[in-house]
Amino acid sequence: MRVLIVEDERRIADALGRMMKDNKYSCDVVYDGLDGYLYAESDIYDVIVLDIMLPKMSGIEIVKKLRANKIKTPVLLLTARDSVQDKVTGLDSGADDYLTKPFTKEELLARIRALARRQGEVIIDELTFSDITLNLSNYTLVCGDKSVHLGFKEFEILKLLMANPKIVVQKEDIITKVWGYDSEAEDNNVEVYISFIRKKLAFVGSKVGIGTVRKIGYHLEESS
Repeated sequence: MRVLIVEDERRIADALGRMMKDNKYSCDVVYDGLDGYLYAESDIYDVIVLDIMLPKMSGIEIVKKLRANKIKTPVLLLTARDSVQDKVTGLDSGADDYLTKPFTKEELLARIRALARRQGEVIIDELTFSDITLNLSNYTLVCGDKSVHLGFKEFEILKLLMANPKIVVQKEDIITKVWGYDSEAEDNNVEVYISFIRKKLAFVGSKVGIGTVRKIGYHLEESS
């Protein structure tokens, strides 16, 4: 799952970003409403966690513009305000849920999971393709009785390929979803990690390979 955090209090924003990554979610963090809108309109996120009181553009304005532009990403609004009218305004703007500060880590994560499920994302523990299984809770690649731990980017790339086994995943999509929206990563960064993953597939003795479509991207393939 990929989450966007938009929060102008940097200490809180960075803590939320660490919380997402500790729970195995990819995450981008931005600190003002304008950047928040620019990131959100890319439509690459599964859930957006959005403070209402933001510089440059309020959370309410962001949600209204997203919905006007047919972007349906679930939005969880964060605010220090707890009046009924504030909640009604937030939800009527197009937000999907509302959480009042202060809140617990457990409640925030539970609400994010609930919003992801509304979008049709099934929370699962593993992905399987041919003779390999990717454990989503501990970053382990398994084939038969052999296993190997994957680094974060190796894991994210292989998860993306295994979640889309019948299509070519473009390099641009890999960079955006693994490195982040404003990353300076380039094609050669992806190529390096694809090489790492191929070596680990060979290490566990899998018949699965990663095929390359020149200048476009990668796909999983199975040797006979």
